[in-house]
Amino acid sequence: MRERQRVIELDQAVNFRDLGGYRGLGGRQVKWGKIYRSAALNELTLKDQIILRNLRITVDCDLRTRHEQTAYPDLLWPGARLVDIGLYAEGARFNQSHPFLRLFHHIPDFEDNYLAKIYQQVLLNDHSEAGIRRIFNELLRLPADQALVYHCAAGKDRTGIISILILLALGVDDKTIAQDYLLTDDLYDFSYKKQHPTNEALSQLIAQMNVTKGEGPAVLGVTETIRQGWGSFDKFFTSKLGFSKQDLEKFRAMYLEG
Repeated sequence: MRERQRVIELDQAVNFRDLGGYRGLGGRQVKWGKIYRSAALNELTLKDQIILRNLRITVDCDLRTRHEQTAYPDLLWPGARLVDIGLYAEGARFNQSHPFLRLFHHIPDFEDNYLAKIYQQVLLNDHSEAGIRRIFNELLRLPADQALVYHCAAGKDRTGIISILILLALGVDDKTIAQDYLLTDDLYDFSYKKQHPTNEALSQLIAQMNVTKGEGPAVLGVTETIRQGWGSFDKFFTSKLGFSKQDLEKFRAMYLEG
């Protein structure tokens, strides 16, 4: 069996890596070669596309805004299907939280942590909730011989949030989750030269985040909001996202080694 690689080196796509290999629930290992995360995929070379095809990646979940997708569309490889997730609600909707959560759940205060506050907002936003649910639905119906990739622009914030949720679902510990999140700092060039000029407010916010290195405490915006707001990931998965316990069991059976 070939040696597994966390980071997949591509010519024109950065921060592309396998989410497998981590220890999850009951000490079982997250399966290699099933779930990938990445930065933007709009400049893939032919060689890159062949690599992704050979990795059996058939689902490309684009977490970027409609503006980003239109200006810099993904270059799809043979056999790949594009799924438009658009994780951030655009316009004023980005700051709209479900009122029920504010009234009946204890939500931690991240006023002093810029990234954690934004990550928390994604969990509390109905639009983003629908995007998270769709990612899990795509993973739950993914054939056994195929793989999926999700990405944003830098592969740090939106991609990081989804990665945290997936690893929480699989029972990976907090330290490992934070280490996976911070690996982006080593793989992505945090330079203003990588940002595309725009006058659109949300795109400006995203560009600012893309030149901000990840911080370990930012992960708490996801992990602690779930634990304090719902008590556990399992309850978040069922009561917030609307899945069943059987769905969660299936997800773990699909993506954890037996």
